[in-house]
Amino acid sequence: MTPPTLGPDRNMLDPTSIEGCMTSFTIGIIVSSSRPTRIGPKVAQWISELAPYGNEVDIIDLAEVDLPFLAEPELPSAGNYTQPTTVAWSERVRQYDGLIVALPEYNAGYPAVVKNAIDTLHAEWNGLPIGVVGYGWGAAAGSVKQFGEVLDRVQAVRLDGPGLKFGEDLTPEGEILQAAPEDAVRGLFDQINAAARETAAA
Repeated sequence: MTPPTLGPDRNMLDPTSIEGCMTSFTIGIIVSSSRPTRIGPKVAQWISELAPYGNEVDIIDLAEVDLPFLAEPELPSAGNYTQPTTVAWSERVRQYDGLIVALPEYNAGYPAVVKNAIDTLHAEWNGLPIGVVGYGWGAAAGSVKQFGEVLDRVQAVRLDGPGLKFGEDLTPEGEILQAAPEDAVRGLFDQINAAARETAAA
């Protein structure tokens, strides 16, 4: 089998090759904190810049999505959404072939806004590839573990990404350092694309 043709950037396929002409997948990158002092947008932007050729990338800032907390009169599993915010969120999630969540850790847990974003919907998560990149002290390991259990419960395809540690991979102000695991993030995109291809072929 002939190996894929690489473009000018490493790990990126040449669009003139067969592999480069494959179906383009759209991947959303979620900023999962709404705190005024958050660095999530910087982390999400860094992740987006590592996407391979052919992926369309969209940054989803939950502070801008601004979902009310569990406002639907029926359980999300019923799928009978009545709130415009829920309908809009459902439509937005359905346009993605996969997601990456940039996840911090606050008081040994993950932010409430991202739990609400998950709990507001139901069927939309089933079978959707979702990668997680934790960041913070200890790379948000506790938060990532807890959030992974949530993804398993909603039957998403959970894909574990790398973690970013303060002082090693980034600063508390969100400056990405040279040691940050770029190749591991590229590998996470590869996993999401592979899972999306399986779904598309099913």
